[in-house]
Formats: sequence, C-alpha cells, structure tokens
Amino acid sequence: MSVADVVVVGAGAAGSAMAWRLASRGLDVVCLEQGGWVDTYDSVPHQKPTWELSRQTSHHPSPNVRKAVEDYPVNEDHTPIKLLMYNAVGGSTIHWGAHFPRFHPSDFKVRTLDGVADDWPITYEDLEPYYDLNDQIMGVCGLSGDPANPPRSPRPLPPLPIGKGGDRMARAFDDLGWHWWPVDAAIATQDYDGRSACNNCGPCDLGCPLKSRASTDVTYWPKALAAGARLVTHARVRKVTLDNRGRASGVVWVDPDGVEHHEKSKVVVLAGNGVGTARLLLLSVQAGHPDGLANSSGQVGRNLMHHPTGMVTGVFDEPLDGFKGPFAVSIYSQEFYETQAEHPFVRGFQMQLIRSDGPLGTALGGYLPRVPWGDEHHTKFEDWFGRTANLTVTTEDLPNPDNRVTLDDELVDSSGIAAPNISYEVSDNTWAMLDWGAQRARQAFEAAGAEAILQQRLIAGAGFHLLGTARMGDDPATSVVDQWCRAHDAPNLLIVDGSVFVTAAALNPTSTIQAIALRAADHLADSNDTEVAWN
Repeated sequence: MSVADVVVVGAGAAGSAMAWRLASRGLDVVCLEQGGWVDTYDSVPHQKPTWELSRQTSHHPSPNVRKAVEDYPVNEDHTPIKLLMYNAVGGSTIHWGAHFPRFHPSDFKVRTLDGVADDWPITYEDLEPYYDLNDQIMGVCGLSGDPANPPRSPRPLPPLPIGKGGDRMARAFDDLGWHWWPVDAAIATQDYDGRSACNNCGPCDLGCPLKSRASTDVTYWPKALAAGARLVTHARVRKVTLDNRGRASGVVWVDPDGVEHHEKSKVVVLAGNGVGTARLLLLSVQAGHPDGLANSSGQVGRNLMHHPTGMVTGVFDEPLDGFKGPFAVSIYSQEFYETQAEHPFVRGFQMQLIRSDGPLGTALGGYLPRVPWGDEHHTKFEDWFGRTANLTVTTEDLPNPDNRVTLDDELVDSSGIAAPNISYEVSDNTWAMLDWGAQRARQAFEAAGAEAILQQRLIAGAGFHLLGTARMGDDPATSVVDQWCRAHDAPNLLIVDGSVFVTAAALNPTSTIQAIALRAADHLADSNDTEVAWN
C-alpha cells in the first residue's frame, strides 16, 4: 500500500482549505470524509415546494433530528445549547448563512487586555495574509472601511443589499450614535469564479442552486481535486494510529459495509470540528495514550465554547420583505464588542440583523420566534409575516474546562462507535451579557419605531460554532497544539479546525478557522525534511 504524504480527516471548511493548499504545494494528499457530495441543484430542498418542511426534518441542522446515516448522534442531556453540524463534502458550510467576519486583533490577547482566559500564541497580523487569500477563494462580498475593524484589502465583491429592514435599523443605529456596517459574506454578488450572482431568493441554509453562497464543495474542492488531492467519501474514521516511535502513522476508517481500512500517511491532519476532532482523539486510546491521543495535558475535549445567542425581534407597521435575501446577513453592530468598565460583564457581544422567516417558519418557529397558537394565530400571522426584523446578541463565550466533550457510555453511531457526550453550562458572565445586550437590542427597535418587541433570552438551537476542545498554546502542559497546529505529543499530527481556538471572540469563526488552516498548511509544506522530519 502506498503511503500518502498527508491524510486529512474531514472535508469541511478547514479540511478543504488544508487539502487545496497542500496539494497545490505538490504534496500527495488524501482526504477522508464520512459524508458524501450534496447535489447543489437536484438534491437540496431550496427550490422545492416543501423547502420549509425539509428544514424541520431531512435538512434540520441538528444531527439528532436529521438522523442521516453519515451523522453521529450527540448526547445533549447536559447542555442547554443543542449542537448543529453537517457531515458532507463541504461540512457545515453546506448548511450555513455564510456570515464571514474576521476576529479583531484584541481577540488574540484577552488575558493581556482583560485578565481573563488566555492569550493566543499568534496574532491577527500572523493570519492577515491568509484571511486575504481565503477571501479570494471563498468569494467574499462586503464594503471596505469598517471603523470597528483594522483596514483590510478591498472585498473581492460588492456588498449585499441590506434590504428594507436593514435600512430601517441602520437609521435607528445612526440615531443612537451606534456603530453599524454591512456584513462581509461568503456570497457572490456578481458572477465569480464560475459561480452565479446571488438573486436574493432567501433560504441559503437549504442549499444554493446558483452556487452563489460559498460552500467549500464549490469553492475549495474543485481547486483541490484539480491540484491532485484525492477525496474518499463515506469514510468514517475511528482511530488515529501511531508507529513504534509514537508518531502518527495514519488512520483507521470504516466504509459503509463495515469494512475497516488503514490509510497510511506521513502526516495526519484532523479537521472534524470542535466535537468531532475531540471525539476522535478520545477514541484513539493506545499504548502510551491511555486518556486519548494528544491528551497528556488533559485538555482534549475541555473548554468547549459556543456563541450563546439571544434574539430580540421587532414587529413593524409595514412590510419589510424580510424573507427576501440571504437570511443571516444584512448589517451588524460592534458597538459593544470590547470590554467596557461600565458593563456588568467582561468582553462583549455583536448584534447582527437577521431577516425574517418564510410562512412555515413564521408559524412554527425555530431559530426565530413563532406566532403564538390560539384563537388569534391567523391574525398574528398576518401582522408578523414579512414585517419582522431580528437582532441577535451574539456573545463571547469564555473557556471553562468543565464545559467539555467526552465519550458516551451507551450511545453509538451507525458503525457502533461511541458517540460524544456534551456537558456545558452558560456562565454568569454570559448571562449578564445576554440580558444587557437584549436591553440594547430593544432600545434599537424602539428607536426604529417597532410596534411590538419580542425576546428570547437564549436560543437553544444555537450550537453552530464548536470551538476550543484542543486548544493552541506554547505550553504542552496546558494546551494540545502549538501555534502551527502541531500536537505537542506528536509533531506530525495536526489539528486545524475550531478545536484549536483559545478564545471564541463574539462572532462567526469560519474565516478564522480557514485562515489558521492555510497558515498551518504553508508551514507544514515549508517544513519538509526539517521540523516535521517526514518518514
């Protein structure tokens, strides 16, 4: 059997970027993905009459509801925030809103600035060239000049229209003297790199037949395959193997027929998200690693971070056509993003304007509030449908070692492999941030003239960002990987997904995940015959 230079586990946001960069640098790369390809035109529910029903069933963002054979179940008995993830070529970018902000420079040094959590061993400046490269590959639209962020290169594409709701809320922010800006989004507003321009039809999370909304199956993977990367789908990895020197030697994976295979490689890269990667490391118990692989620090699976999110909804006296256009991207405010002495919490939050839902979503609810049942349901529906705007209060979740991923004693996936068990609590600091942020969101809706204001203190189904369970750091006693994403316990084992995050910031992590993966890929390629000591 031939031995690949690199085997990458996971074909999502991080794995696809890693595979492309390494293959384009001339390395022999094999990627194993436990899901398959999703047909962006015929298979997605986006353009079917039952599109909203699919969001409640076969295309629900939770694997525990979706229950596809390529998914693994998650024990969520001990967490108020339910996990959302998707197994496929493209990973959870198949099922996302494509909001694409960058971390702030301050997000990498919260210990120095605010005395909490830990500083990252890297800086914004270390990632900046990879943010820029990633923006080009993903086709990011936006508007340069945001005063809440450092200067950055011109966006590859112009911003999305902010819509009627965005215009009304932007004027309210102006009246309050608060920051706002059109979001960066991984959505093509013009024809770009073989993808068609967005037509603002709406339900992006259910797939994009035009390929306007970037998912890595249509951005990175065509380039990675053209560069020579090999992709094996429906390959469920159950263990990372070691050689007699204690170095990673490949992975064991199971095909749909239950047959085991050993994919040998000189380097192993894990890109399975903050739950999947921790699960795989904990499953990889072997001689010298009784508590799981790369876990001499005891940090694998610990410090799970989400972005606990509250939602405030304003109902207006005019149609805002909120169901038109990309759901999760319009404008945002980072007025309260940094620690301020007068706040009853440390760190901060982002408010993001979310458009309204379709008719079934408005009636049944979900991520957004539903119309109340009862005698006035139809009247309320007519009052609400297309007339709402929604502000998230997206908080920074500080690391807590007791928030963790472990292996469940009973629950298994369809291959009989132990499923992850999640233990997670929202901190007092986060609750204070959610409540104070909701007051600010209500203030904004009042300034915008909303007729009614509704509030959800915490959205239970908001576990869309899975971070921190294999944290980055210089000290092997307190971290799992170094600044180049190499495991302290095995330098030819890399972790490049959200697991390595030291802190979570208060915004969507995908662009930072991909920038980290690209940086790690370049260092790995440059390290040939030196630090990594290829077999």
